[in-house]
Amino acid sequence: MPHPTIIILDFGSQYSQLIARRVREAHVYCELHPWSVPRKEVLTPQVRGFILSGGPASVYAPDAPQVPAWVLESGLPVLGICYGMQALTRALGGRVAPSGKREYGPAILRPLRPNPLLPEGKQRVWMSHGDRIETPPPGFIPLAETDNSPVAAIGDPRRHYYGVQFHPEVHHTPRGGEILRRFAVEICGATPDWTPESIIEESVARIRQQVGEEQVLAAVSGGVDSTVAAALVGRAVGDQLTAVFVDTGLLRQNERANVQRALHENLGVELLVVDAVADFMGALRGVTAPEEKRRIIGEKFIRIFEAQARQLGMPRFLVQGTIYPDVVESSAPDRAQAARIKTHHNVGGLPEDMRFELVEPLRYLFKDEVRAVGETLGLPREMVWRQPFPGPGLAVRCLGEITPQRLETLRAADAIFTQELRAAGLLHLRTTEEGELYGTSQAFAVLLPVQSVGVMGDNRTYEEVIALRAVTTEDFMTADWARLPYDLLGRVANRIVNEVPGVNRVVYDVTSKPPATIEWE
Repeated sequence: MPHPTIIILDFGSQYSQLIARRVREAHVYCELHPWSVPRKEVLTPQVRGFILSGGPASVYAPDAPQVPAWVLESGLPVLGICYGMQALTRALGGRVAPSGKREYGPAILRPLRPNPLLPEGKQRVWMSHGDRIETPPPGFIPLAETDNSPVAAIGDPRRHYYGVQFHPEVHHTPRGGEILRRFAVEICGATPDWTPESIIEESVARIRQQVGEEQVLAAVSGGVDSTVAAALVGRAVGDQLTAVFVDTGLLRQNERANVQRALHENLGVELLVVDAVADFMGALRGVTAPEEKRRIIGEKFIRIFEAQARQLGMPRFLVQGTIYPDVVESSAPDRAQAARIKTHHNVGGLPEDMRFELVEPLRYLFKDEVRAVGETLGLPREMVWRQPFPGPGLAVRCLGEITPQRLETLRAADAIFTQELRAAGLLHLRTTEEGELYGTSQAFAVLLPVQSVGVMGDNRTYEEVIALRAVTTEDFMTADWARLPYDLLGRVANRIVNEVPGVNRVVYDVTSKPPATIEWE
């Protein structure tokens, strides 16, 4: 059954997908499309309104993306965010100009009059802009201001057009989710019927339509994404599905045994284990460039699954646990306006000549939606809330050349970090009564391609460096470094230096995302 839909037009912001996530948190279905998407591809009877995203351009620059005329001709409500607000202003006859002072970071928003979009009272918001509204379009009135933005929000209640200069989608705007809910539900009139149950029902129907009676292979790693994807396909096609777990040699300590046990006990599908350690180690020998590692791993995975397919009678379909952040960061063709952050092995790293048709039931879901679907499918909580592990495995955490010895060093250090976090009750993300996040959403060790001087037993050493990375995040599109207790970090560092041969220094990464990514490569 089609859902009432909000269409988000992407002008190139790295946060456009967060708008979608916040709208879906209000249980309203939405779709993210490039700003240049043709009208016929999106304007269906189910559409209730449009959100225009932020973007890196200035609306008055040559060739800057503009609001498509058909959006305004539709007569549906429109909300412009940051660049989207400026593009809406320009399209309707207002004036946009460079700010006398750029505004990046937190600001206090002060509503100027009651309106259906903004909650009452002052609130903290997140700004990121170098242009501002000089003159609102005819019919618009100012709705809010900040110290640096006299026109921080505008609206035309008669036509249901609104614009905000700040970013309601980011975590740093605490009431931003309420603003987006107000627009989607109260202004656009969209019914909040997007739930895990509806996602499962519709995914199962799509999978059955795509696959029919054919056999299917599922690539599983033991992580939440591939597990939930396989479980969804298993529900749809039953014993037509065969799950394949590939031991690449790039796994964490005891990963193979743990994954085999977990999948066998909980997934309920046939599981094949392929030992491909020698293949991957050979293909990665001497490779140090991150993008080349990802390309090699993506191609190697596909070739292994093609070999398994030949043994199983050549099934045409391959299930992958690709999720939305993978697509966004790889800047796949469906987001042509955004800059590529890195190539995920299961998106941009796939060979062009692969013979499989991909089944990706999670491709447009966020991590929290995937977990909600997994719990609704009945998967154990320890599987659903397991810390993420990248598809390329330790290849993206072993910086520089990958060798069996360096991987063993990394595994040992990573295991110590995990053990100490678990013992301290910080291995998973938790929320205080005040709503503050603590613990970790993702935590791991990284082996750096540098050596440092140390002193051990009165002797000079020249050995490798381990970096510890731990973040808190609700969406994995933005993240903050975890404020772990100093005594815990000291204990982890002491154990690594004393228990892991070849390491004499441990550092802790205190960089947020952005500007960094969560993984190092």
